[in-house]
Amino acid sequence: MPAAPRDPEYGNGPAGEPLTPPVPLASLLADRELGLRHLAGPAAAGVHGVHASEMPDPSPYLLGGELLLTAGAGPAGDPDGYVARLAGAGAAALGFGVAPVHEEVPAALAEACARHGLPLLEVPPRTPFSAVARAVGRLTAEARTRELRRTTEAQQALAAAAARPDPVPAVLARLAASLGGSVALWPGGRTAGPELPDPAREALSALLARVGREGGPATATDREGGHHLAAYALAGRAALGTATPARTPGDHTVASVAAVLLTLLTAERPAGTEAAALTRLLLDGDPAAALTAGPWYAVHARGTGDPRALAAALGTVLLDPYEGGARLLADREPGAQPGWRLGVSAPAAPDALAAADAQAGRALQRAEAARTPLARHADAGFAGLVGEAEARAHAEALLGPLSPALRETLRAWLAHHGSWDRTAASLGVHRNTVRQRVARCAALLDRDVDDPDVRMELWFALRQE
Repeated sequence: MPAAPRDPEYGNGPAGEPLTPPVPLASLLADRELGLRHLAGPAAAGVHGVHASEMPDPSPYLLGGELLLTAGAGPAGDPDGYVARLAGAGAAALGFGVAPVHEEVPAALAEACARHGLPLLEVPPRTPFSAVARAVGRLTAEARTRELRRTTEAQQALAAAAARPDPVPAVLARLAASLGGSVALWPGGRTAGPELPDPAREALSALLARVGREGGPATATDREGGHHLAAYALAGRAALGTATPARTPGDHTVASVAAVLLTLLTAERPAGTEAAALTRLLLDGDPAAALTAGPWYAVHARGTGDPRALAAALGTVLLDPYEGGARLLADREPGAQPGWRLGVSAPAAPDALAAADAQAGRALQRAEAARTPLARHADAGFAGLVGEAEARAHAEALLGPLSPALRETLRAWLAHHGSWDRTAASLGVHRNTVRQRVARCAALLDRDVDDPDVRMELWFALRQE
């Protein structure tokens, strides 16, 4: 299975998640509770965090993208040099808190910010620096949620497109729509999305040829004519290219999923293995980001027929055949099929397919043991590990020596955790009657009813009645 390529321009976030989009400076300025005021420099910037410092040179402690907050001690001696160092370190903006050190923002500082292109904000006396930091944290979390939702929806749409009868153009069209730009598959000239201007198209073609050649990089990026360009190597020297007017952190994740799907769909391999590879991706990878809500059924099958015919009968193309059997994924409840024994999972959401796959495997084992054409996953819990017919047969064999009255007493006694008084009260009999009946049960069953393992087995059997 091909791995998702790493984005050379933006990188990947923790555990493969997209990096968090920056908070627009305009969002902070629009927050009336903060009362921030733009004084100088550009009015637009992206804020990734907040840092407060009164050092004359805080630049060594910045990663880039910070809104630096100061009460005025730091820039007092050399405003121009101070601002130049911040701009060189990649600070997003400077926030100046008026009072108690300064009654207003020094004019020299405003001039320096305008000169070096660093946004300058006035922080009013009533606004603590911590309130600004909390607002950025809240807006960052909201932006991250929106980006993750957008990325998830795009991945689900790509997976659905890959299952269509003509999957390659469907995936390209969906990718172009998700990114809001143009995409191209090289070689072959398949494209989707708006037509690119000649300079951007030629630059993208050069990137595609670069990653598609033998020994070339897995990914490459460029910018041309107001477009962000990216190329991703596929199997067999093919490549996927994207061109977008803007680029967000989640775009790389979306394009990477498309690259994996297109690799599976276009690589030269025996007929039918594209669907098998896609099925493995969904069952063993991250299906929550690739499928619609469902419900979905995992199926394990064993037989001598054609697995592709079985998949067609179950109404699915998501098939992973192996010698003597197959795994399948269906969006409708499967029924028994001639020549096959099937194990079927419970209905599952996309993020529960790994558990559904295990359920189907256990169900197939039960179908083979009982020699039935189909077995479905039973209810969750200990009882669900045993088929209903098997559980009833075991219970009747175990409890056969007991009369209905003794079974009722034993059930009540176990339900009340061996309490003689509470069992007697629930049955409306004397506590000595309960003792005598439980002792009679132990004698007839030849079991030690004080043993926790015995109690567990008896409770399980009594629940099958």
